[in-house]
Order: sequence, then C-alpha cells, then structure tokens
Amino acid sequence: MKKKTVFKGIATALITPLDETGINYEQFGKLIDWQIEEKIDALVICGTTGEASTLSDAEHRAAITFAVQQAKGRVPIIAGTGSNDIEYAHDLTSFACEAGADAMLVVTPYYNKATQKGLTKMFTQIADKSTKPIILYNVPSRTGINIESATYEALAEHENIVGIKEANGNISKIVETMARVHGKLDLYSGNDDQIVPLMALGGVGCISVLSNIMPAQTREICTRFFKGDIAGSAEQQYKLYGITEALFCEVNPIPVKAAMAAMGFCKDYLRMPLTTIEDTNREKLISVMRAYGLIV
Repeated sequence: MKKKTVFKGIATALITPLDETGINYEQFGKLIDWQIEEKIDALVICGTTGEASTLSDAEHRAAITFAVQQAKGRVPIIAGTGSNDIEYAHDLTSFACEAGADAMLVVTPYYNKATQKGLTKMFTQIADKSTKPIILYNVPSRTGINIESATYEALAEHENIVGIKEANGNISKIVETMARVHGKLDLYSGNDDQIVPLMALGGVGCISVLSNIMPAQTREICTRFFKGDIAGSAEQQYKLYGITEALFCEVNPIPVKAAMAAMGFCKDYLRMPLTTIEDTNREKLISVMRAYGLIV
C-alpha cells in the first residue's frame, strides 16, 4: 500500500519573525494567514529557515503550537523536530504530534554526525515513537553527513517514514535513491533551483525558501508541471532564477529575513551567530526584488 502523501506542491520553510523580546506572534500570525491566502500547499515550522537552532525549547514548542492553531487545518503544518540528541528529538516529536502538527521534518544529526547504521537506527527509533508521518531531511552542506541511497531504501520500509527533503544537490545520487525508493517515499526538493529536475525524477514538490516571498509564483512551477506543461514549468523555474540566486547570496536565512523585512512582514532581526546581511549584498538583493516587482 502506498503511504499517504503529506502534501503535493510547495511547502514554505517559514521564517520565524523575531525581535529583541522573542517571537513576534502578531507578525507570525499575519504571515501564516498570507501564505495560506496565496494558496501555499503546506508550511514548515521551526526548520533551518525558521532559525530553530537558536530558539529556546519553550519558543520552539510555542511556535509549533501557535502555527497549528493559526492554520486551523487549512494547510498541513510540518514541524521541525530533528536534533543531534535523540532523546530530545523523541520528546519534541511526541510534543508536536500531540500539539496537532500533521507531519515532522527530521534532519540528520549535525556535528556529531553518524554512520549510515547510526542514521538508520536513529530515524527508525524516532519514527517508532511518532504518531504522525515523518519526512527525512538530508542537507549535508550543513550537517556534514549524507543519507546514502541504501539507507533510504531501508528506512522506506517503515510505515511512518513517508518522504525525503533532499538538499544534497547531487542529481546522480538522487537518481540512485529514486531507483531504490520510488513509490515508497515522496521526494521533495530542498533546493529552490532544482524543483523541476527533481520532479522530473518523480518528485512531488519542494520545501522552499523562495516561497516565503513569492508563494504563488513558486507554486506555479509545480502547478504547470502537474498539468503536464513541463516546458512551462521549466520556464517558470528560469524566470525565478534571479531572485532565487539573490536569496542565497549569504547563508540562509540571512537574505530571506532581509527580504521579508523589506516587504514589511517582520523586523530584520536574527540571533547570533547569524548577523544581518552585508550592505553590498543588501543593495543587490533590494535591486533584484525591485526588478521582480516585490517592492518599489
């Protein structure tokens, strides 16, 4: 039996509006509502773009709870619950399940890394304790560890592990993975510049940074593809390349936070060790945003 798909299309890896006092829930609520009005397919809360690594435990849990309550079932809420401490990942996953999140995004362990055996055991144990579907998150540029194709194949047998957010950037390795797990795990691009290529390999969408500022336009890539307009989908991917590139002129989420602030959604505030965007990069980002009609 095919596992249930959490979402098809674009899920925004949502920023967390912060200021000196903590999470700005008024801005957070308006942002969630706007994303839904723009017909986004799902929202990821407390992922990399949401600055989960510098949120306190209380803030992390409160953000997940708030998002679930604000969304009111209008779109799936996917909670980032991964950690390099498995007991904390267990606890946070259990909390998010009880809070009403629709799925979990669980990243590979960072800094301490792991062998492929360790990854298999860790993800299996987290999935055993979860009552909701789990999407594995592979981002070796940040964590220093890659999930290999054989590991995905083994994990695909678990009923609660339903998808992959793949950000390793290696198309050949993704082909190898899909040769092993196609039909067992849903594939989501973790890179905004690879949405069409990964859908061509059987992917069902993207967990996106770009859709923070352009949800409808990013979603159009998938909409056209699903309708069979592959050329049109590729054309939309090309069209958005300039702004996609600008959003990664510095480490994520520095540029997207600056972009969202320029659009009036939040304050350009990040927690150390992240700092606000360099002046020269800000000028380039603002110039590109003007060219795309995002700001005047």
